[in-house]
Amino acid sequence: MSPTSKIHAKITGPIVMIGFGSIGKGTLPLIERHFEYDKSRFVIIDPHEDGELAKQHGVRFIKQGVTKENYRELLIPLLTEGGGQGFCVNLSVDTSSVDIMTMCREIGALYIDTVVEPWIGFYFDKSAGPEKRTNYALRETLLAAKAKQPGGTTAVSTCGANPGMVSWFVKQALVDIARDTGTEFNEPKSREGWAQLAQKLGVKGVHIAERDTQRAKTPKPMNVFVNTWSVEGFVSEGLQPAELGWGTHETWMPDNGRTHSEGCGAAIYLLQPGANTRVRSWCPTPGAQYGFLVTHNESISIADYFTVRDGQNVVYRPTCHYAYHPANDAVLSLHEMFGATGKMQPKWHILDENEIVDGIDELGVLVYGHAKNAYWYGSQLSIDETRDVCPYQNATGMQVSSAVLAGMVWALENPEAGIVEADEMDYKRCLEVQMPYLGPVKGYYTDWTPLTDRPGLFPEDIDTSDPWQFRNVLVR
Repeated sequence: MSPTSKIHAKITGPIVMIGFGSIGKGTLPLIERHFEYDKSRFVIIDPHEDGELAKQHGVRFIKQGVTKENYRELLIPLLTEGGGQGFCVNLSVDTSSVDIMTMCREIGALYIDTVVEPWIGFYFDKSAGPEKRTNYALRETLLAAKAKQPGGTTAVSTCGANPGMVSWFVKQALVDIARDTGTEFNEPKSREGWAQLAQKLGVKGVHIAERDTQRAKTPKPMNVFVNTWSVEGFVSEGLQPAELGWGTHETWMPDNGRTHSEGCGAAIYLLQPGANTRVRSWCPTPGAQYGFLVTHNESISIADYFTVRDGQNVVYRPTCHYAYHPANDAVLSLHEMFGATGKMQPKWHILDENEIVDGIDELGVLVYGHAKNAYWYGSQLSIDETRDVCPYQNATGMQVSSAVLAGMVWALENPEAGIVEADEMDYKRCLEVQMPYLGPVKGYYTDWTPLTDRPGLFPEDIDTSDPWQFRNVLVR
């Protein structure tokens, strides 16, 4: 049997998918392939789509928005109808992840999403200060829900490519680095064990280092935001403050950097939008490159997960942040948007698999500061390979939807795990499910640092004593 046709688990109750954009469309055939379920109890809800594709697949479609006012009366009947354990797959924007997962857990339905999403209006609320609009603040609402009701029905939070898959990559990368540096270790069985391994290896930080080289057949027109995944999602997170997990090795903070007064304390934010903040990073194909320091949940959760404490004192924590070079059309789209005072273009477009000439989405983790300097481990999935293994998506979408698949399988195999983040899941099992959809998954060591090959034509405020200081990473 092919790995791309294996039945992994049975879903005994209804399946309710919220959102049918690029990721929803890509996830639909994966659910069909890999689960036993009752097709008559599969329903997709989306306020914008026409539902034609859902109908082609024989899936019920409801053209409606899920809102703060209607979510309970809309979703509870759909998730409980006909018995069995329902599964809510939330792939939407502008729907509160915490509210919907709390409701699902009340009725005993499993739940998964790819982001801690708020109700509509959060990202653009001018009355809320920058701190309130951070992913840190959103994640704290998740942690509060987890603390309030520990255990119980599984709700998998933030399980896409990133956040999600990259947390599994970090663990595999640490195991590889330990092996290749001759470090004695037993594979950790707990969060504390993993944090101690990262500390033992001397890891200073992690870049979620991504390069999307997918090219469209036609150039981007003016006044259209073109992307390889959700434009609404990208613009929302891109206009949030830049955020990063803040490591214990850092000796300098930007003047506009701010710490948080409450919560886990694992991250800082900058008083500027993430999609207009550049950092120096490295990926195998381009080598050195600029990325955008767009806020992501994993920047905070990874830094938090790998924290070593002595009582209340933090003795070790890695820096962690996204370093994202999107497809060239998306870079142009951002430049155009910020040039127009940050107002989004009147039209937007997601490139589907038929519009892309070639390219890969090279998405991995650059784990740096250890004895072998830096190690990138990740997926180098091409558009051609994506077309071969699954319809309705490009390489970017495939990395996300296959992580949703892995998270769903894990939830069905661990139905009473409570609220979990990807960092807490069995990375080996999740990657085992996901690997057939990721193209080449490889590791690369590099001697590159943020101080490598700088032109030196102008005086720079850098720290030559430690190449891996954020002072050297941030483009100022």
